[in-house]
Amino acid sequence: EVEEVIEQADYLYGSGETEKLYRLLVQHKTSEDAELLWRLARAARDLAQLSSTSAEEKKQLVYEALEHAKKALEKNESNFAAHKWYAICISDVGDYEGIKAKIANAFVIKEHFQRAIELNPKDATSIHLMGIWCYSFADMPWYQRKIAAMLFATPPTSTYREALRYFHMAEEADPNFYSKNLLYLGKTYLKLNNKKMALLWLSKAREYPAHTEEDKQVQKEALELLNSI
Repeated sequence: EVEEVIEQADYLYGSGETEKLYRLLVQHKTSEDAELLWRLARAARDLAQLSSTSAEEKKQLVYEALEHAKKALEKNESNFAAHKWYAICISDVGDYEGIKAKIANAFVIKEHFQRAIELNPKDATSIHLMGIWCYSFADMPWYQRKIAAMLFATPPTSTYREALRYFHMAEEADPNFYSKNLLYLGKTYLKLNNKKMALLWLSKAREYPAHTEEDKQVQKEALELLNSI
C-alpha cells in the first residue's frame, strides 16, 4: 500500500502535477510512514507556492506542511528528507511570525540542514539550502543584526565565502540540478566582486530550461543581474 502510494506520488511529482499529488497524499495524512509524510509536507508546501493559491490558503498550507514534516521526523529521526523538509517548513512559517521568530529559529534550521547532509552527503538540495542559510545571514540588514544581537549572546552569522562553498559543493554533488543554485553562485560572486565568475554562473542560470514557475523567476532575475553588470 505505502510503496504503491509513494511510487504514484513520485511519478506525479516528476510530472509537476502539484494539486493531484497533494490530493493523493493528504488522504494518507494519518500514516506512520516517514517517507510518505515528508512527501506530504513537500506537496503542501509546493501547493502553497503556486501563484494560483490565495494568501489565506497559502498560510494554511505552510502551517500544515510543518505539521506533516514534524510528524515525519517523529516517526523516523534518521530520515534525511524529514530533517530537510522540517527545516524548510520552519523557515516558511517564520515569514508569518515576524523577524524575532525567524532569527530565533535560525539555529534550529541550520541544525536540521546539517543533520540532513550528515545522513545523506549526496543530497545536493540540502547542501544548497545550507548555502542559502549562509547567504541570508551574510546578507542580513543592520536592523536585523541588532535584533539578533539582542536575542542571542552569539547571534547567527555567516559569510559569502561560506555560502559559496556550499553552492559549489551542491554543484559537485549533482551538476546542474537546480536553476536557483546557479543563480546563487552568480549572486554570491557578485557580492564578492568577482564579475567574471558572476557572469559565468548567471549566464548558466539564464539558459537553464524552465520547467517550473520558479525556473522562470530565476531566468528573469539572472537576466536582470546580467544587464546590470
